[in-house]
Amino acid sequence: MNTIDFTEQITNAIVQGEWTTAFDCATQWSEQPTPSPCAFFTLNVVHLLRGEFGLAWQMHAKSLETLEDIELVRAWVTQIQTDHSQAGTVQLVAGLFLAQSGQSENSLGCYQEAIRLSPDLPYAHFFLAQIFQRMGRTDQAIKAYRQAVKLDSSYIAARLNLGVAYQEHGQLEMAIPQYREILRLRPDEAIGHTNLACALAEQGKIEAAILEYKEALRLSPDDEEVRFALGSLYETKGRPDMAIREYRESLRLNPQFAPAATAVGWLCFEKRQFEEALDSFSVALKVNPKDADATFGVGRVYDEKGKPAMAAEHYHHALQLEKDPHKKTALMNFIDKAGGYQT
Repeated sequence: MNTIDFTEQITNAIVQGEWTTAFDCATQWSEQPTPSPCAFFTLNVVHLLRGEFGLAWQMHAKSLETLEDIELVRAWVTQIQTDHSQAGTVQLVAGLFLAQSGQSENSLGCYQEAIRLSPDLPYAHFFLAQIFQRMGRTDQAIKAYRQAVKLDSSYIAARLNLGVAYQEHGQLEMAIPQYREILRLRPDEAIGHTNLACALAEQGKIEAAILEYKEALRLSPDDEEVRFALGSLYETKGRPDMAIREYRESLRLNPQFAPAATAVGWLCFEKRQFEEALDSFSVALKVNPKDADATFGVGRVYDEKGKPAMAAEHYHHALQLEKDPHKKTALMNFIDKAGGYQT
């Protein structure tokens, strides 16, 4: 099959919304001796529609990484738009091209046109919602995600993002049912357990959150961020030994994960294991020199070692680094109570 045959078959499949056919044809095209970036872009599109975002990113690297490839794909997509301007699926693909080639805001018009032409197409609502969410237009994002879920109740990616949008909006009572429905549809969805755990923790349901994080780790044991989150909950429940075990496992999985090193440092400090604490804070600061919490921790260690001048230097540096206004106030109060530590 030659290039013209591939493009015609894929174009027809896109117009008809026959995504499996488009994927199979693009796979064959991608296996040719000199595949076109259009083949990989088609694979990218179908992976996105299936919610296979990791695989979609791999195809993005093969189709939209160089300016030459972007222009080639642009010309192809533009031609399809010209020839089939009344096909909602074509407008959807055009929007995905714009969103992934550095023109996210311009993709809004394509998604909205796709919805006008094919109002029952859930994908257009989903990707429109993503753009709204990136723009900070949370109310509009929630509305679009809800419409995607209404059109396809099994749309896992839409439910997940809807839950996240609700959670970011402080509507935990709306977020949690989305995560629970995801797990009803797909019990082994690790991120569903993770997000449910996070929402439950925000509600103060710590034991329930711990169980969800454990299930997430059963499904995905090498996730250092989930290990860290579980450690934080153990610390909240007054279980420092279990917390430090999870933090250290997080660091084993990713030695560059600075928050875990900082957390280990503070637990060691509380046990008066000052050398171990200093080592952990130093690891964190090597990765992230702007870590205010680790910098403050180093100051506390120097204080305990009877080195007030070095302690003061780190306290004031931590104060400069701290961005959170509440933590900044707490630092200022600590320094005042400690006698100001003038430097």
